Formats: sequence, C-alpha cells, structure tokens
Amino acid sequence: MSNTSKDLIFVLKKEKEMKRERLKRAWFRFKRSKLALTGLILFSALLVMAVFAESVTPYPKHAETYVNFKMRFHPPDLNHLLGTDHLGRDILTRVIFGFRLAFIMIGIVISIVLPVGTVLGLVAGYYKGRWPDYAVMRFADVFVSIPPLILALSICAILEPNIVNAMIAVTLMWWPWYTRMVYSMTSAIRDEPYVWAARALGVRDVSIMFKEILPNILGPVLTKATLDAAWVILIGSAISFLGLGAQPPTPDLGTMVSEYMVYFPRYWWMIIGPTLGIAVLIMAFNLLGDGLREVFAGE
Repeated sequence: MSNTSKDLIFVLKKEKEMKRERLKRAWFRFKRSKLALTGLILFSALLVMAVFAESVTPYPKHAETYVNFKMRFHPPDLNHLLGTDHLGRDILTRVIFGFRLAFIMIGIVISIVLPVGTVLGLVAGYYKGRWPDYAVMRFADVFVSIPPLILALSICAILEPNIVNAMIAVTLMWWPWYTRMVYSMTSAIRDEPYVWAARALGVRDVSIMFKEILPNILGPVLTKATLDAAWVILIGSAISFLGLGAQPPTPDLGTMVSEYMVYFPRYWWMIIGPTLGIAVLIMAFNLLGDGLREVFAGE
C-alpha cells in the first residue's frame, strides 16, 4: 500500500474517532443541561399519558361518542379536575386523548419531512452547481415562496376536512425548510479533507453523503426537528380550529378550542383545558429543542 493511501486512510480513521468523541461530549453536555433534562422529562410524561390514555384517564369512554346531559357544564372539582363540557364529557380525559392525536400528527409529519428534506438537501449540496442542485432547490423555492399556513389551509380546503389531510398539508409545507438547511451545511463541508480522502479512495458518492457528511450535520437537524414539533402542533391546531382538521367528536385540541369558544366566558373552564394542553405540549418540545441546541452549540 502506498504512502498516499495510508495517509488517506489515516484521515478517515481520525475523522471517525472525532465523531465518536463529539457524540460523547454531546451526551455529557445533555446530561448537564437543565433545559434538556426538563424538556425530556416533560416530553416523556406527556408521551406516556398519550400512549396509555385508556389507563390514566378517569373516563376513557368520554373520548368517544358520549353524552350525559345531567353532567353538562359541571365546573372543576375533584371528580372532574378540568370540569365537563356541553355534552357532559370530562375535559381532562379529552385533553389527554388530544395529546395522543398531537403525538401521532407530529410523528407522521416529522418522520416524512425529516428524511425527505435531509436526503434532498444532501444530494443538492453535494452536487452543488450541477443539475441536482438546480432541480431540487428551485422546486423547494416554489413551496417556500408560499406562506406555510396559507398553503396548509388551501390544501385542507380542497381535500376533505380530516386529520389525515391535515397531516398531508403540514407535510407538504414543511420539507423545503429541511432541504435548505441541509443543503447549506452540506455545501459548507463537502470540500473538507476527510471528504476528499474518501473520494480519493474510491468511496461511492452515496456512502460519502450518508457515512461521512450526514453524521456531521445530524445534531442541528435533530434539534430543528424537535423545535419544529412545536410548530406542527400550532399549525395542526390552527387547521383544526378553523374546522379543516379533525372533526368532532374526535378529541383534538384545536377542534376542542373551536368547539368550546362559543361558551366562553360563562363556562370559562372549558376553554382552559385544551389551550393549557397545547401550551404544555409546545413548552415540552421547545425546552427539549433549546436544550439540544445548547448541547450541540458546543460542537
């Protein structure tokens, strides 16, 4: 083996060692970050409640089609901590089931836009100045030029109003932002020594993109995904509030706010439950995202 090849292999090995060291430092900073730990604890608690909603809620049947006019407009007490609504349903139960729907929406949207946006951004950034760059980025610019909420509302208005179409709408408006972010970071590191070393050793472009470049930009991408989860909740709630998302009696937080607004301020507790649920969800993801940003800022 020539000295040049040995030098190139040494560069790649050194880069892998540095990656492992960066991960160890990031995990150490995460454990010491109060923001990250607080967000993780709050996020975990909400997720457990959402997954096991049937077991943790006092009246699981109230999340379905249920009516009890004798208990309608009942103010908060020990039996109904957030009171009951105009149909006699326990609001706390419906809020916890609303968490489940919110997590499902976040999971589907992020699991689609994150890989799609990341892959497109990697390809465009790696082949900067060539046709993949122009094709991907110009297509992304078309979506970015339209205000996100207007695009989402337009899609939901054209399609049948339900939670599936709301998720489709949010997904279509979100992927370009990941593409632009990954494109920028990939363009900045595509000419680093370890990338050139991999090319010189004959490593395929796909392997370079996913084994050499992607691990070095994954931290900021995951941080953005965590922070964006809060925006998914807001956009999804706004769509449902306008009647274009989940439809009653589905326990969706945005739908509940819209449905209960007509009874405010006389029955004030009805609006408190779902709005507080939205606020707690957003706070959990923002705390976790800010903590992750603080962790990876030291890279």
